[in-house]
Amino acid sequence: MASGSSPATLTAAAFLALLLLSAARAAEASAPALDQVCGRLGSYYVTPALCASALCADATAPCRAARDAPAVAALAARLAAGNATAARDSIEAALLNSSSSSPPAGPAANNSSAAASPSASAAAAAAARSSCLQLYAGAVPALRWAARAVAAGRYRGAREVLQAAQYVAAGCEGMAGDAAALPRENGGFGDMAFVAHAVVASMAAD
Repeated sequence: MASGSSPATLTAAAFLALLLLSAARAAEASAPALDQVCGRLGSYYVTPALCASALCADATAPCRAARDAPAVAALAARLAAGNATAARDSIEAALLNSSSSSPPAGPAANNSSAAASPSASAAAAAAARSSCLQLYAGAVPALRWAARAVAAGRYRGAREVLQAAQYVAAGCEGMAGDAAALPRENGGFGDMAFVAHAVVASMAAD
């Protein structure tokens, strides 16, 4: 007896494969745009979980209501600009607070090395925050421009802005010497800028 699959078996197998392929495509088409975009950022070292957590961190942000990839990109760029603004404002507030709470140096402080050391440390922290604030002062308007550009479908220039913005938070940490010396909004912006750049870069590459 000849061995092998019958034509009917081959036809059934081909039909099943076609059915599975169609189901997979239908599932992909019905998946939220956020999941589709976040699922294709592996080449930028952004996992789907990191992407979704960054874009959906704000409960009021309509992350899963985005209708398509351009809407997700616009959301990412807008959130990056918003987070940069929040980080700038929090760093400015911390700088003002440290300035107002620093006691004036008196004769006792000048003559005491024990008192001078904390004073020098506070001055260094204030200088680091001041330099960090300058970075954000330049980044915020650039990111707002990038958000408008992405909303209009212009990705390439916005991609370059977001790429540069990734180094703002890290630069601030480097100047401060410790991430804990800065408001938590600085770290939050670092994560958001990383994800937003990946999202917008993926659109520019299409």
